[in-house]
Amino acid sequence: MAKANNVIKKRIAGSWVSTVISISLLLLLVGVGALLVVNARSVANYFKENMQVSVLLKDDVSDADAAEFEQVLAGVRGVKSTRLVTREEGVEEMAQMLGRDFLSVFEDAPVPVSIDLNLFSYYVSADSLALVESALMKYPQVDEVVYQTSLVDALNQNLGKISAALGILIALLLFISIVLMAGTVRLTVFSRRFTIHTMQLVGATRSFIRRPFVWQAALQGLVASLLAIGMLIGLLYGLRTSFSQLFGIFTLQGVLTAMGVVLVTGLVICTVSTALVVNRLVGFNRDQLYSY
Repeated sequence: MAKANNVIKKRIAGSWVSTVISISLLLLLVGVGALLVVNARSVANYFKENMQVSVLLKDDVSDADAAEFEQVLAGVRGVKSTRLVTREEGVEEMAQMLGRDFLSVFEDAPVPVSIDLNLFSYYVSADSLALVESALMKYPQVDEVVYQTSLVDALNQNLGKISAALGILIALLLFISIVLMAGTVRLTVFSRRFTIHTMQLVGATRSFIRRPFVWQAALQGLVASLLAIGMLIGLLYGLRTSFSQLFGIFTLQGVLTAMGVVLVTGLVICTVSTALVVNRLVGFNRDQLYSY
């Protein structure tokens, strides 16, 4: 008898662990989806703020003057960051793109000193860029302002489409995850339907029967949520190590929000699914339990 009880306890423990692991993996998917949703604006801003505007300076502007002018442009409204490209750096970049044989036909390298600007995201639109270009052209050192208008328009249009498509995809993934999670919980409770029936036979009330199952489900949801949050932190750490620039798009508030969504989803789905299944099983007679 003791051996049989140990076998049953091991099976219950194994079932509990497997359920927690299954739910935690689904909650990880929920967390990733929530992380992308709450940081969708940051993702869009990341692409916008990495688009460069090149300010080509006149031929008589020296590298020293250009360095001083760079400090001036850094204070222009809408400019997030600047990078000075000297003639030597410009020649090297052009040689990498076109080849040194192509540049050898020129007596003097046709590469002016330039300053690359990165603007804040709210300035990356056709109208705002036109205003920025107009303001930059007023400086006597500036010869030309270069940026790809078509790229800006395509970026703004496609980001809206990508955000909508991503939102739909994430909503579907979240729905699938929640359905699978609820199904896992239902199967776990359903496997103990005869225990519920025995408790009912000895006079236990519906709330008395439901209480231990709900508490156990809440514990499962809490452990699975914490496990999923740990895996999510691991993914973010790996992203920070391998892709530090991409990691920068995630804000602390967004990460904490995603973790909160994981925790709440795990607790709510586990407890609600368990309560619904127990309430249904309590109303079954023995024949229905065998045929269900």
